[in-house]
Amino acid sequence: MYKHFFKRLFDIVLSLLVIVLFSWLYIILAILVRTKLGSPIIFKQQRPGKDEKIFGMYKFRSMTDEKDENGNLLPDEVRLTSFGKKLRATSLDELPEFFNILKGDMSFIGPRPLLVKYLPYYNDRERLRHSVRPGLTGYAQAHGRNAISWEKKFEYDIYYVEHLTFLTDVKVIIDTIKTVLSHDGVVLNALPDFDEYRKAQNK
Repeated sequence: MYKHFFKRLFDIVLSLLVIVLFSWLYIILAILVRTKLGSPIIFKQQRPGKDEKIFGMYKFRSMTDEKDENGNLLPDEVRLTSFGKKLRATSLDELPEFFNILKGDMSFIGPRPLLVKYLPYYNDRERLRHSVRPGLTGYAQAHGRNAISWEKKFEYDIYYVEHLTFLTDVKVIIDTIKTVLSHDGVVLNALPDFDEYRKAQNK
C-alpha cells in the first residue's frame, strides 16, 4: 500500500510544502547563481526514470561555461568554482528537483537517476533500479554519496528496491541528513563513467 499509493501522496504534499515554504531560498539561490556563474540558472539534463522513461532533471547550475582558445569547455575541476562546490556539498543545487518530484518524474527517496548513455550497459539485476521512481536521495547517497564504488552503488540501489517500506524511507532521510551535514562522500570525479567501468570489466 505504501509503495503503490502513500509514497506518491507523500511526494506530492511534501514537495509542494518545500517549494512554497522555501520559495525565498529558491529566489536567493537563483540570484546568486546568475551573478556568480551566469545563465541559464537551471541546468537541465535528460535522465532515465521509472521503467526507463526519459525525463528532464532540473538542478541549479554549479559550473561556469569557461572555454579554451578552441571553444572547448574547460575540465570540470576548473569550471567548478568555490561557490559551486558549496552548492554541491550542501546539496542546494538539488533544490529544483522538487519540481521533478511534484511532476511525478522523481520521488523523495529512490535510486539516483544516472546518465541516459549508461542504459545499454546495465545487466538485468542492475535494471531493477528503474522499477521505482528515481530519488532526490537514495540508499547509496545516504551511505557514501559519490565516494563509493559502482558495485556498492548498485548493491545499495537494489537493496532499496527490494526492501522499499515507509521505515526504509525514514531511515534513508535520517542518514542523508547526517551525511549532508558532515559533508561526507563529496568527491569530484570519484568514479569513471559507468560505460568505461563496464567496458573495463568485460576486457
